[in-house]
Amino acid sequence: MKKSLFLYLFVFAALICLYLVVSNKNMQTVGEAKIVSLQKENVSLQDSIQNLHLKVLDMQYFSLENNDDALAYYDHLNIEDPARYIADKLLETNEQKGDNPLIPYEGMESDFKINKIKILNHKWIVCDFSDGKYWGELVVKYELKDDLGVDFTLIDHLLYTRSN
Repeated sequence: MKKSLFLYLFVFAALICLYLVVSNKNMQTVGEAKIVSLQKENVSLQDSIQNLHLKVLDMQYFSLENNDDALAYYDHLNIEDPARYIADKLLETNEQKGDNPLIPYEGMESDFKINKIKILNHKWIVCDFSDGKYWGELVVKYELKDDLGVDFTLIDHLLYTRSN
């Protein structure tokens, strides 16, 4: 009786060991497949990040913040961030009642106001304006004076037509 009990325990232990070995092999295969798929995804994401980084660098090419020659014009003024200062001054033109004075159109739905601003260099700005339904763009020439006043002059403009 004792012999058969040890035989049963040995067979039972052998079956458990066999199950653990097969189960571990399956888990290892699944884990390796997961690692390979995550490595492929990681490479793909790194490529996407690299492409986005190149796009950002390309978009920053025409930008006052990245143009040392243009920023040199404002060294004597001791402004910490000239681009932000100029953008704020341009946005102050929105505070007047009615349409923005730089926009040569009358708002149809409401007043035309400047929304987005891109300061290209020490002389030019491109900006977007809208009244909520209609929109357009402006090219503005500006001059930052020694007394920190800013003069804006409209160079060109366009209003997009709605196509329904």
